[in-house]
Amino acid sequence: MQKVYLRKPRAATNHGQKQQQQQQAAAIMHFSLQDSLPAGHILALNASFGTLSYLIADDMGMPHLARQEQFTNTEMSVLLPMLELFPYYCPYEVLYASFYGGGKATEEQIVEARGHLDDAMDEGIWDQEMRPVRCALSRTRLKMRTFNVDISSILATGYILLISQPEIEDETEEYEETHKLAGSLR
Repeated sequence: MQKVYLRKPRAATNHGQKQQQQQQAAAIMHFSLQDSLPAGHILALNASFGTLSYLIADDMGMPHLARQEQFTNTEMSVLLPMLELFPYYCPYEVLYASFYGGGKATEEQIVEARGHLDDAMDEGIWDQEMRPVRCALSRTRLKMRTFNVDISSILATGYILLISQPEIEDETEEYEETHKLAGSLR
């Protein structure tokens, strides 16, 4: 299972601000992708705004934004379970339950989705049932390529996230060179 790190809220001056900051902090999840990313790199998902950010920590540990993509609620409903289950595959029934459950699926919903998809398979309408989920995955796949992450189908099983390393490392070197150049201009 993927480790999820939640951001800690800053101290607030009154109760209303404190509660609002706690809600915002809970909406931001950090994914290291089980060390598939280079050291100091992390994905931050802001569920409230639907943004996925690729952050790189510099030598002093300060995060810098390298890439960012905006996802719709529909795309978020299929992206979140895949990030949470990384490095393992995400079964069809989990994606289906999450897609029709607004992004969060309970165990009962997953069991119900499994039964529904089994019935759809028996009736020969499985492709028709999964079409909206596949369309959302297709749009999500295009946006995830920005982060050098691909969504791959596993026949009769589900989907899995695949990470490609070389391009990310090239961008890290490019970022560091730009950072050094900017520092020398000051």
